[in-house]
Amino acid sequence: MPLLSMTPVQRMAAQENAATARRSRTALLDSVRSGRSRLSNVFARAERDPVVARTKVSLVLHAVPGIGTARVVALMAEVGIGADRRIGELGDRQRRELVARVG
Repeated sequence: MPLLSMTPVQRMAAQENAATARRSRTALLDSVRSGRSRLSNVFARAERDPVVARTKVSLVLHAVPGIGTARVVALMAEVGIGADRRIGELGDRQRRELVARVG
């Protein structure tokens, strides 16, 4: 399927939307890294913020202090979460399991 052709104005608007999403995602991950946001807060925020809902679970888990790549992979496998899953795609059971295991 060919790419959509955009006018310069549409392209600029799309670039601005993408930049806004990146800034928002960076702020989210920074708040998790610093301990200002807990995993349960991220899940609650995903209900009302589409950028948070589209953030990959692995990115958020990597941002939690004390959790490295091996533990992220192990946690996701234990809870039954695919490597490419996003926060908004998680079920209630998966969210509860992650919060119980990570805090």
